[in-house]
Amino acid sequence: MDETEFDIPAAMAESVRSREGAWALVRGFAAYWGEPLGPDDGFTDAELDAAELRLGLRLPAALREAYRLFGRRADLTSSQDVLLTPAELYVLDGALVYRAENQGCAHWGVLLDDLGREDPPTVGRLDLADKSQERWEPWEESFSTAAAAMALMEKLLEDHELTDFLELEDELPLGLRELPALGRNFRWHQGSEAMVGVAEGAWAVARARTPQALEALYEAVPGEWSGE
Repeated sequence: MDETEFDIPAAMAESVRSREGAWALVRGFAAYWGEPLGPDDGFTDAELDAAELRLGLRLPAALREAYRLFGRRADLTSSQDVLLTPAELYVLDGALVYRAENQGCAHWGVLLDDLGREDPPTVGRLDLADKSQERWEPWEESFSTAAAAMALMEKLLEDHELTDFLELEDELPLGLRELPALGRNFRWHQGSEAMVGVAEGAWAVARARTPQALEALYEAVPGEWSGE
């Protein structure tokens, strides 16, 4: 897919308006990096039905759609943190847990009380030394938004020769185009054939489409990149 064939800013803006927009973003974004979604990239209805039977609950429509669409694509779900498989979904303190931080320091879920909604809000929970202080806190307003943000960031974090990292001391230069907001604590920027995700203003991860684009990004954003 050529850069002109996928309008990332427009797709990101549309993704927060509906879950159909979120899935369109994931499809376009995967193809943009040269790996379009295929029919075997998701879990089957039978696998999701088995998870419902095991758990004794119904999965929200948005969760089922995301798992069917790209649940098996590790580059979009588990480059750093981990999307649980349907067989691994579990309930913890009133929430269905669907994702875990790579070292178990945090988990993300959907409150059981919200499972009846087609596209429910999500919650997050830190793993604390004092377990009595752990609480589910609001995360994203919809599961589809959480899933789309996950797909973008996990793709940028993929172990790839055209991925690099930068610890931030200042704001990114104005030469990069700021993209629409998507996902809690994330900001997104676009360069020429490159994309940068900034997490909580502390570090940035960049993914380029070509070696030349990565070199151009180094010039546009000077700093101590880990792979430069």
